[in-house]
Amino acid sequence: MEILDKLIWPKGFSSDGLHANLRHNPDKPDLGWIVSDVAADAAGVFTLNQFPAAPVVLTQATVKKSQKLQAVIVNSANANSFTGQQGYENALSEQEIVAKKLGIKPDLVAVSSTGIIGEQLPMAKMMTGIAQLQKSQGTQIAQAIMTTDTKEKVAALQFGKATMTGMAKGSGMIHPNMGTMLSFICTDASIDGQLLQKLLRELTEITFNQITIDGDTSTNDMLLVLANGQSQEAEILAGSPEYDEFKEALYLLMKDLAIKIAEDGEGASKLVTANVSGSGDNLQARMIAKKIVGSNLVKAAAFGEDPNWGRVIDAIGNAGVDLQAGQIALAINQVPVIDQGEIVAENLPALEAAVKSKKIVFDVSAGRGLGKGQAWGSDLTYDYVKINAMYRT
Repeated sequence: MEILDKLIWPKGFSSDGLHANLRHNPDKPDLGWIVSDVAADAAGVFTLNQFPAAPVVLTQATVKKSQKLQAVIVNSANANSFTGQQGYENALSEQEIVAKKLGIKPDLVAVSSTGIIGEQLPMAKMMTGIAQLQKSQGTQIAQAIMTTDTKEKVAALQFGKATMTGMAKGSGMIHPNMGTMLSFICTDASIDGQLLQKLLRELTEITFNQITIDGDTSTNDMLLVLANGQSQEAEILAGSPEYDEFKEALYLLMKDLAIKIAEDGEGASKLVTANVSGSGDNLQARMIAKKIVGSNLVKAAAFGEDPNWGRVIDAIGNAGVDLQAGQIALAINQVPVIDQGEIVAENLPALEAAVKSKKIVFDVSAGRGLGKGQAWGSDLTYDYVKINAMYRT
């Protein structure tokens, strides 16, 4: 399956994005929606932050109620988070306004927000903006969900006669413990919502949950998948060849979007990848991989192009996994540095050149087990501090 770096709307889906005066910059969209012609089977994963934002609370309950959605309304610039009862009532109002405009039930509308925490939504602006939204095949919504992102994160692929497309936003406050920052995926394939929910949770663990930028989990994290069945293909059933194909398509799309988030971390200049094998099981491998890409020492070394492999070894040893030093092998950008716990001294000069790449890949063999796992992150730069020191201003 070929991943395309663009949005291709599946049959029966439309969208729009526009500037609703939520941002100061009039050239940036800040409000958008996705609409299906029919109610779609839906699944979602949400933040595990103890203070979930109002739209997260509402949408999580909405999805759980029937595993059905027909529209998603989303804004940037304001997270509607830590806004109390008024914030929840504003999210409910959004849901009702969109439902009335589309002539559907409110419990078919997902609500999502991202941006500044602790400020009430300017509902007059929201109502005016929603009134202007149209059903189109445009792609402005990918910009409307952006905050400190430097570029759109979009992807699409085709499998069989079906199409799957998705978008994501995320640049900082990224340490998912559920799914991603914001991501919306649509397909015209037909699959039951409960089965889709189970699959989404499984794939989230090996894609979006394996990225980290700064160790902080947002209050607004939300990942939604809508499947409206408009490809007219038969319903995908568990255990069938069609299910395996659907699973592969969803995995590839989610992995692609997750890597794009990691690559666009706030102030990032390098993508950092950790591939781990040989651990006791896959969970252990993922723990080691995420510990590597999440280490501030490793991230700082990547930024400074410092061939300090000792920081990687330190991260591996702190992963909470039972390991033997004599079984560890490490290569950095395909340059072997450690083999069976021993330093490969003759390769150290080559390592100095290898770490100057825009992509840093750590390949780790952690033992003789069958476990495998990956994780993705970015380097830690001066610009990350600048961006987050002045986020509100």
